[in-house]
Amino acid sequence: MSHHITEVKDLHYIYPDGHRAVNGISFTIHHGESVGIIGANGAGKSTLLMLLMGIIFPCVGEVRVGEVLMTKKTLPLIRHKMGMVFQDPDDQLFMTSVYDDVAFGPRNCKLDEKEVEKRVLQALEMVGILHLKDRAPFKLSGGEKRAAAIASVLSMQPDILVMDEPTAALDPKSRRRIMKLLQGFEHTKIITSHDLDMVFELCKRTIVIKNGEIAADGPTSEILVNEELMDACGLEIPLALQSCPVCRKREK
Repeated sequence: MSHHITEVKDLHYIYPDGHRAVNGISFTIHHGESVGIIGANGAGKSTLLMLLMGIIFPCVGEVRVGEVLMTKKTLPLIRHKMGMVFQDPDDQLFMTSVYDDVAFGPRNCKLDEKEVEKRVLQALEMVGILHLKDRAPFKLSGGEKRAAAIASVLSMQPDILVMDEPTAALDPKSRRRIMKLLQGFEHTKIITSHDLDMVFELCKRTIVIKNGEIAADGPTSEILVNEELMDACGLEIPLALQSCPVCRKREK
């Protein structure tokens, strides 16, 4: 299913102040993969996500989603295939009710109201907050806001979900609920996070970014237990593995 492939070729991005945030990154993500993108603060993860979503465009290199090259002209088509959930749900929720927030995308696509309603109710049901459809987003808990933000993306029926720190600032119960929710999705998932325990549990593949370059790309079960690699990239192995004698022995 080539139309679900995300392909990045030799991406470079330099900010106006001269900072080189992304330096020659290349990778391919196939249909159904769940991929974690990790790195220390300033490694280039956020810039990479913005390049993937067409919020900014590379100085050199290209992004393709399926057979479509990302340009300003093709951006609307790309965003039908790929949806992004921002780190802060308040950046994504701005209407007076959860229903209207989730309906915003489909309505903006000029769908008839019957189809809009179908998509909204289906998306809210998927994330388990149908009962909150008439609530004001600002009155929701952090976990409820995150679920509403995810629903606002799901209502557009994308093939690929891009998520920036999906478990950030959540209490343990809300974090576990969001993780369980993401585990149940069959979409291709691209997730950036400092929550390495979450990445270890949800993502079969991990890409490690250091100084705007790929330091490692491979099975999560091998990368996240490699203490030498993680330390060199300003990271630590997941907390759940730090006291595991098997994992600690395997990496040496």
